[in-house]
Amino acid sequence: MYFKPKCLSTTGLADDVLKSDKKSCKRYGPCGVGQKAIYLNNMVLDRCYYIPFDCIQRVYKRVAMSKGGYTGKGVFGSIPYLVVEFDGSKQRQFTFKYEEDVDRMLNRVAAVRPELKRMSETAEAKLRQRDAERAAKILPELSNRARKNIELLERAAEYLNKKPELAEELSASARRKRALLISKPVYRWVALAITLMGAAAFTYGIYSLMHQGTFAIYFTLFGLAAIFLFSGVSVLPTARNNRKAILARAERAEKAMDRYLSGYPDFPVPARYAHPVVLTRMERAIREGRAVEPGQALEVVKKDLQALNADVQVEKDEYDEVVAIKAMFLVQNYA
Repeated sequence: MYFKPKCLSTTGLADDVLKSDKKSCKRYGPCGVGQKAIYLNNMVLDRCYYIPFDCIQRVYKRVAMSKGGYTGKGVFGSIPYLVVEFDGSKQRQFTFKYEEDVDRMLNRVAAVRPELKRMSETAEAKLRQRDAERAAKILPELSNRARKNIELLERAAEYLNKKPELAEELSASARRKRALLISKPVYRWVALAITLMGAAAFTYGIYSLMHQGTFAIYFTLFGLAAIFLFSGVSVLPTARNNRKAILARAERAEKAMDRYLSGYPDFPVPARYAHPVVLTRMERAIREGRAVEPGQALEVVKKDLQALNADVQVEKDEYDEVVAIKAMFLVQNYA
């Protein structure tokens, strides 16, 4: 069934174009990417808004960290948003449940509209500064052996990029597994209690409605029900969000990568760490003179990741790299 989304920009699409584009859009969490527009959510409905690409100046990820987000001590961790800047001066942000959905959506935007900017102006300025700092660290001359190993890592990265979904799933499943391993069972019981409270509030709201209660009672009880239900259900076990399913997903991802790498003799890293970001950071270590051999470079990557904790602040691009790969090392105890 087709529900016409509301246009957030001053210029919209023709009804027939909009209908066709929305039906064929690729879905990522509560949002989607078509050929003509991106489709966005509100707190309740998925893809109920849209903005044509021609009206968008920037679209990028923003991550808010709640207390305990890096340490795993809190019930909640990072809260990912998709930020859209459009019509010259307008900006809206849209909440996602899983950060990997935002990343996949931005990758799709890059494929559909490669010219569209996918980071904020502040992030662009910091990126230029970061690039200048990294350039200053690179050795002016490298040994023949170091250059050969850099070429080896570049070829390996090209091989991985032929099937990027394997590395994405390896990363996403490791993050989910890590969240499972550090979460406390009491959180699920708290979530269950909150959900039951929401259900009770909802039931009493219906009862009050049938017995001519005041409007304030309806508003309060239905509001509480919505808050309790939405906050509680996100933590409760489901068909895909339970221990057995999460561990099985991580195992499948590693086996799929291992099968793919069987066609590439002497791949420079084990399948459990086969991600383009790992290879990029290994290459960077060699260019900076911190390693020469791939094995040494991998140890440098491990050391750098171990040094990053809740007390260390990093730039957005560094954050994205760390988020993509650190869980892969954590669940393996850096072995």
